Amino acid sequence: MTLSGLFVFCTVYALAVATPGPGVAAVLARSLARGAQGAPAFIAGFLVGDLVWFAFAATGLAAIASRAQPLFLVLKYAGAAYLLWLAWRLWSAPARPVEEQPVGPAQSPSRLFVGSLVLTLGNPKTMIFFLALLPTVVHLSELRAMDYFVIGAAIVVILPLVLGAYVLAAARTRRLFRSARAVRILNRSTGTAMAGAAAVVATQS
Repeated sequence: MTLSGLFVFCTVYALAVATPGPGVAAVLARSLARGAQGAPAFIAGFLVGDLVWFAFAATGLAAIASRAQPLFLVLKYAGAAYLLWLAWRLWSAPARPVEEQPVGPAQSPSRLFVGSLVLTLGNPKTMIFFLALLPTVVHLSELRAMDYFVIGAAIVVILPLVLGAYVLAAARTRRLFRSARAVRILNRSTGTAMAGAAAVVATQS
């Protein structure tokens, strides 16, 4: 793999990760509601999910994945249900100013990880990138073993940086909400966005 080919992949992948979708919506909504608490585990689930999809594409299992529709249909609806659950939590959360909210994490790291992993595995946007767009960016049949390692390493670097930037931006924005009314508006706005993302996941083919 040439340096120019790696640069093209990194650019396209970074844009794909940064493009608003169910994953970005989940990261933003959770960070607006809870700040940076639990962000590493939440982002790790997205990262492992992307690596799984890359492994499918890289090892020629895309055809198998396309035939395993019942499994991925279950994953898709499980991801949509997870987003709806997050949306309900935001809508039903007490409207307390940020400085009065509890400092402990709302979920264990393992639950955050599993939730974002399931969402990624069932996310049509992620499926389309790795199974349809990736082969047009990188000639998978021409890659050597080291090339797969390099692309995997690029994914490990790019995704946390992009989603981490979203987390930091949302966490800083969260500090502006110092009244109960503002927090209620924030929670319900992000909850509505989360429910919309769930609808996108459930209805996209």
